[in-house]
Formats: sequence, C-alpha cells, structure tokens
Amino acid sequence: MKIDYKISDKFDFGIFLPALLLAFIGLAAIYSSTLNHPTMSGNFERQAFWLGVSLFSFFVIYFLPQNTFKLSAILLYVAGILLLVVVLVAGKKVYGARSWISFGAVGFQPSEFMKMGMIFLMAYWLSFRTNNVNNLKEIIIALTIGLFPVLLILLQPDMGTSIVYMIILLAMIFWGGINLFTLFVVISPGVVIFASIFGTAAFIASLCIVLVVLFFFKKNIFISAGVFVLNLSAGFFFEYIFTLLQPHQQRRIETFLSPDADPLGSGYNALQAKVAIGSGGLWGKGFLEGNQTQLRFIPEQWTDFIYCVIGEEFGFIGSVFTLILFLIIFIRLYQLSYKARDNFSSLVVMGILTLLFVHFAINIGMNLGITPVIGLPLPFVSYGGTSLLLNFSLLGVAANIYKNRISGI
Repeated sequence: MKIDYKISDKFDFGIFLPALLLAFIGLAAIYSSTLNHPTMSGNFERQAFWLGVSLFSFFVIYFLPQNTFKLSAILLYVAGILLLVVVLVAGKKVYGARSWISFGAVGFQPSEFMKMGMIFLMAYWLSFRTNNVNNLKEIIIALTIGLFPVLLILLQPDMGTSIVYMIILLAMIFWGGINLFTLFVVISPGVVIFASIFGTAAFIASLCIVLVVLFFFKKNIFISAGVFVLNLSAGFFFEYIFTLLQPHQQRRIETFLSPDADPLGSGYNALQAKVAIGSGGLWGKGFLEGNQTQLRFIPEQWTDFIYCVIGEEFGFIGSVFTLILFLIIFIRLYQLSYKARDNFSSLVVMGILTLLFVHFAINIGMNLGITPVIGLPLPFVSYGGTSLLLNFSLLGVAANIYKNRISGI
C-alpha cells in the first residue's frame, strides 16, 4: 500500500526557514557594521561563504542515517577533548583566551566543535541509563562527561563558553529523568554563588530559600544538613572563585553590578548598545543609517553586540521580528523533543535547544544590559564561521531526527 505524505512530514520548515532568515539578517547587520571599517570590510564576504558551507553541512547531516549520531558520539567527544588539549598548547590567544587553532588564514574554536560531541555522548549515556539515572554513580559519570571539557575550557580561560556547557549539562541530566531533589543538590550551590555576587544580603536570602526548599522535600535531617552545608561552603568560597577569574572578567562582573561605574571603560560597550537600541525607535533609522553603527561607537559590533545594530537600523519592529524567529525555532525544537523516536534523539534535541537558547538569552541580555558581558555570539546572526557552521550542523541533526520521528514514512 502506498503511503502519501507531504514534504513537511519529512522536512521541518519551522526550524530551517527561521534560521535561514536569521542568517540573512545577520549578513545585513554584518555588512552595515563593517562597511566603513578599515580592516573588517571583508567580514560580509567571509560570513556569506561560511553560510554556504553551513547550509551544505546542514543537508549532508540531514540525509545521514539517524544511527550515525549515536555511533559517532564517543569518537566526536574524544576528538573534541584532544583538540581542547591541543589548543592549550599551541592555540592562538584572542582577547585573553587561548581558544583558537589557526591554519593560515583559517581558524576555528575547538570549544565550538566540542559542543556537538558533548551533547551526543551525554545523550548516549543518559539514554543508556534511563532507568538508573538517579543512581549516584551514574550521576557522577554524567557530570564527569560534561565537566571534563568545562575544566579544559576554563584553562584557556573562557568563562562564557564554560557557562554554556554547564547549563547544557544540567538541562540534559534533568531531561534524562533525574529527580528534582538530586537536580536541586546539583544546581543550588551555583545559585548561591551567583547570589553572592550581589552581596551579603543576597547570599543570606539564597540560603533561606535553600532551607525552605529542603523543608519542602522533607528529607532526613542528615541529608538536609549536608546539602545546606554544601551551599554554605559554596557561598564562602565565592571570594576565592572570584580571584581565579581574569582581571577583565572581574571588571565585567563589577560593571554588570554597576554599569555606570566605568562608562568609558568596561561599561562602555553595554551602555552604547542600549543607546543604539533605544535610538532606533519603532521603525529604525534605516539600513546603513545608524549613527552608533556607522560611526563605530561600539567596538566589534558585528559579533557580541550585533543585536544593537538590528535595534538601531531596523527599530523595535526589526528587533521583535528577530526575537520571534528565535521563538519559533525554540518552540519547534521543544515539540520535537517529545516527538523524537527514542530517548537518545529526544536528549540530543534538548541539548541543541538548550545550547541555542542559552546563547540567545545571554547575548540579548548583554545588549540590553541585564546580563554580564561574557562574550557569547547570537546564534545564526553574529559574525563567526565556526559558530555558524556548528549551529546549522546541529539544526541538521534536529531536522534528521524530525525526518525519522514517524515510523513507516
């Protein structure tokens, strides 16, 4: 019996088309922000080239047998770890972090490549241990898979990328079936450390919240006391952790807490980005007409702060349209995580969704001044061949999983 189906049954346009539109928006913003730049005017052509390579990668991955992802998980992870070791020894230093490997005029970041390996291996391990994911031994192994690359990336040092890895790790463990109490034990020390950034009052308030949550879980007194001591220790070690950060990273945190403290130094980019977005009004100043953009008030506006180019030249309408395109991708990926054929595929999709969402949320927050400036690009939009290639390759994986979600088609 012949089964009739539409092309949309095999190909998710709701994932691909918004990403393609975002890439074109990115090309326009990159062209505008580098048009009058003496050394970066070739960024538009380079990004267009990498977009072509990325689309080719998307369709190659789309047509692969789905089992390829599971079979390649260990290989990709090990290769990624080896590259992270190599970059520490022979990598190129950019903005204080030894995070690039260069071959002549071409360079790439191993930490970007490693994201796919980590997502695949985490998905493989968690799907293999679905019925035993709350076992302490299995949790430790899962944490090791995720935290080992984090350690290598911190040695570069690259705090922003490390944060992305840790959030992906936690999201995939949660999606893998970990119970809420165990997830709370894993997450709460990080929350307490983050609260400590805002001072003693925030630190005490976070500990009070920990106590309330522990009461809600109704565990025995020894377990609850142990978890509380763990969180208390995390807060007291904040000062030590802060001293491990690079000076520019410390200044970024201080600027986040008080943006006006250094308006001509570490707070300059964030303040100018808000000026650019605010000056765009409803419809924007027009393509190639933004004062902040064309007069280069914000250094490297084609990367971390590219969203303010969109806000200034395309206004509130353009900014919201960009957000809507991201929202469509996130919703489609979330729906796909439920429709995937098996646990491995569902976990991979959740890893992809988390990666894209974290980059999106932090980058937009940087441009609006509500998150620290930690150097994360806006997916599909910011200039960067490695990032663009990875993001479209991951969408190719998601499209492949979508294609195979229904048996018999």
